Amino acid sequence: MDRLTEIVKALPEMMAGRELLSAMKTLPDYDDSIRAESEAVRLMALSDLYQIYLPSQMSMEIYSKLYLALLRSLQKKGSKIAILQQYENHKAVRQQEYSGIIGGSDSFTIIGTSGIGKSTAISKALDLIMASGIIEVKEPFVKVIPCIVVQCPFDSSVKGFLLEILRKVDECLGSKYYERAVRTRSTTDMIIGSVSQVALNHIGLLVVDEIQNVANSKNGKSLIGALTQLINNSGISICMVGTPESASFFEQAMQLARRSLGLYYGRLEYDRYFCDFCCTLFSYQYVKRYAEITPAIIEWLYEHSSGIVSVVVSLIHDAQEIAILDGREELSIETLNEAYQKRLSLLHVYIEPVKKRASSSVKPKKIIEPISKEPEQIGFTIAQLVSRAKEGRINIVDLLRDQFPVEEVVV
Repeated sequence: MDRLTEIVKALPEMMAGRELLSAMKTLPDYDDSIRAESEAVRLMALSDLYQIYLPSQMSMEIYSKLYLALLRSLQKKGSKIAILQQYENHKAVRQQEYSGIIGGSDSFTIIGTSGIGKSTAISKALDLIMASGIIEVKEPFVKVIPCIVVQCPFDSSVKGFLLEILRKVDECLGSKYYERAVRTRSTTDMIIGSVSQVALNHIGLLVVDEIQNVANSKNGKSLIGALTQLINNSGISICMVGTPESASFFEQAMQLARRSLGLYYGRLEYDRYFCDFCCTLFSYQYVKRYAEITPAIIEWLYEHSSGIVSVVVSLIHDAQEIAILDGREELSIETLNEAYQKRLSLLHVYIEPVKKRASSSVKPKKIIEPISKEPEQIGFTIAQLVSRAKEGRINIVDLLRDQFPVEEVVV
C-alpha cells in the first residue's frame, strides 16, 4: 500500500441518509420526574435545552461538502506533484520566490444567517469526519491532521492569522513551528512559505471561521490573497465560514467571487423541520404543570424568531425560567411573550421587520401540525377565530394574519 492510499484509507467511511441524521442528532436525557424537583435543580437542568440538536438538510450538505473537500486534499498528499511543491516551498522560505506547482482552487464558503446552526452543523460534521483522529503514515513517517479550525482575526492581520495556524498545528502534533517563527522574528513572506510547507505535510482541511471580519477591515483583501497563495502552494482545501455580510465583500471582484463559491443559508422556512424542532424543544419541560404544544404556539414561535433556531431555544428556555422563578410553573404564550419582551428586546429590530413583510404577503402561511398529531383542518370563519383567540388567549391579529393578508396601519 503506497503512502497516498494509506492516507485516504485512514478516513472514516462517508455517511449519508438516515445513518448520517442519526449520527448527528443530539438529544440529552430527560426524565419527566425532574418536574417534581426543587427550583434550583430544575433551573440547572433547564440548560440541557441548549444541547439539543436536530440535523436538517443543511447539516447533511455541510457534512458532504467538508468530507469531499478533505478527500480531495488528502488525495494530493504523497503525489509526485506534492513532492515537487515541497521543494519549491523550502526554496521559497530562503529566497522568497514563490512558485505554486500543486495549485488548485479548492476554497469554498459556508455563509449563513447568524443563529441558524451552521457552526454547530460544522462542529458535528467535523466530529464524524475526524473520528479516527490524527492520521499516521509509517513509510515515510508523517502525521496528517484531518482538519484545523482557526478564527479570522478581527483586524484581518495576515501575520497573526498565519501564526495561529502554526500554533494549532503545534497543539495537535506537539511540534514547535509557532515557537520557531516567533523566536526568529520571521517576516510575513517567510511565514507564508513555512505555513504552506506545514499545510502540505500535515493539514488536510483548513476551516476559517468568522470570515466576515475581512469585510470590515482594510486588511481584508490582503488576508484573502494570503489564503489564495496558501491554496496554490499547499494544495489543501480551505473552507471559509461567515455571515451574509461577507458575501458583499466577495462580490466586489471576480478573483474574490471565484474563491467564495459554496453554500448559502438564510432563515428557516416555516416547514415540517421547524415544527418538529419546536415540538422536540417543547417536550423538554421543567415547570411543574406540563403543557402541550399547539399549532398556534408554533406559529407564534416562528413569528417571534424569524426562523432563527437559536432564538427559538432562548425563548423556550427563558420562558420556563421566568415561569419557575415567579411561581406560575407553566410554559404558555404568556410566559413566552414575557421572555420575548424582557429578555430578547435587543433582537426586536432584527425580528420585527421580517414579521411585517410576512404579514403583507398575498399567500398567508399555513399552520403545519407536528408529526405526532393528526392534521387539523386549515381555514376558519371570523367567529371561529375569535373563539379560538379567547380560549388560547392569543392576539386575534396574529390568527387573522394566518388566514388573510393583513396590513397593520399606525393611526
